[in-house]
Amino acid sequence: MSKKIGLHIGGRRFDVDVEDNFANFLEKQMLEDFNMEGNNDIKILLQAYVRKNHDLYLQNQKVEEILVKIED
Repeated sequence: MSKKIGLHIGGRRFDVDVEDNFANFLEKQMLEDFNMEGNNDIKILLQAYVRKNHDLYLQNQKVEEILVKIED
C-alpha cells in the first residue's frame, strides 16, 4: 500500500507516493523542514537537502567509528 504526500515548492505542487511504513517517518521529517500548509521557496528546499545530507554524513562517520572499534 502507498500513501501520497504533497508539498508546494516555488508555487507548484509536488506529490510523491511512498510506502505506508515510510510515509509516517517522512511526514514527520517534512514537518520539521517545510511549511506543509503553504508554499516553500527553492532556498528552503536547498537548506533541507543540505541539512539532511549533513545528518547522513554524521551518521556515516559514526558507522565508520563503530567499524574501526569492531575491527580492533
